[in-house]
Amino acid sequence: MPRENVSEQDLIFLRRAIELAREARNDGRHPFGALIVNERGETIVAARNNALRPKGDPTQHAEMVACGEAARLLPEAELAKCTLYTSTEPCAMCAGAIYWTGVGRVVFALAETGLLRYTGSHEENPTLDLPCREVFARGQKQISVAGPLLEEEAGRVHEGFWKP
Repeated sequence: MPRENVSEQDLIFLRRAIELAREARNDGRHPFGALIVNERGETIVAARNNALRPKGDPTQHAEMVACGEAARLLPEAELAKCTLYTSTEPCAMCAGAIYWTGVGRVVFALAETGLLRYTGSHEENPTLDLPCREVFARGQKQISVAGPLLEEEAGRVHEGFWKP
């Protein structure tokens, strides 16, 4: 599979997504973060996971929150030129949200298979092994994907978090 070009700016934004995941963890939430950046390099939205029950909604993964906010702020034509940066590969639910929101590009750090090494069979994060590329490939819109990248850095945010 050809690897998309990744710039230094991409890595800066990806590290910001990892930092958002760290902030979520520090707030007692699951450690995931995402941001959406426009074609001029401006951050449109930044989001942390809010899926932890009982206060959180289990569908409020960082990517879902970011997509929802961005869809309220920008028309789809502009979203198609945006990039979503995320600390961990989008799950199938989030990939669907990215698709329906119309974001044109995704850059992720830790792959879903890499996340499994940290979560194991933890009841709060049962792995759904369906890569985002496969979800996007089933649609009619073209969504560019780069990742996994910076997996070791992204993995550190999860170390020790998912212990039973």
